[in-house]
Amino acid sequence: MDAESESAQLTGEPCFDDSPVARDVARGVSRLFFRQGLIALCEVSLGNGRRADIMALDAKGAITIVEIKVSRADLLGDRKWPDYLDYCDRYFWAVPQGFDLSLFDREDLQPELAGLLVADAYDAAVAREAALRKTAASRRKAETLRFARRAAARLLALDDPNFGEL
Repeated sequence: MDAESESAQLTGEPCFDDSPVARDVARGVSRLFFRQGLIALCEVSLGNGRRADIMALDAKGAITIVEIKVSRADLLGDRKWPDYLDYCDRYFWAVPQGFDLSLFDREDLQPELAGLLVADAYDAAVAREAALRKTAASRRKAETLRFARRAAARLLALDDPNFGEL
């Protein structure tokens, strides 16, 4: 990847400009995670080309990925979510309050593996804990580095609005 395309990938829009509900859910999940000792970023590109809605790291380096769903059609139409599983130690769905949680009991959504969070703009609650699965050490290192570079680029862009255009 050349420097220009890497810069565009790193800076990107930080959090769901096209969906206020998804942005609110992301904010609530990020607040919950912070209280639990995890630091979260929205819209993080993974090594397989997918982009996680939220990726969070804990103090030991464990990776949590969250996929936000704001409607039934959004959930049932998603066929890419299994592509995230090899990139995290824990995987959660996150939804706004009022979402039909019984949909997440479907066998094809692997309820024995995937956790479930319910959130609004101010907080989130764990409706179902996610199973812990260890990520391969080499992948953990690569994704942690990707996470750190994305976070640093976003900080730089706060001070320099033209940062991604250099």
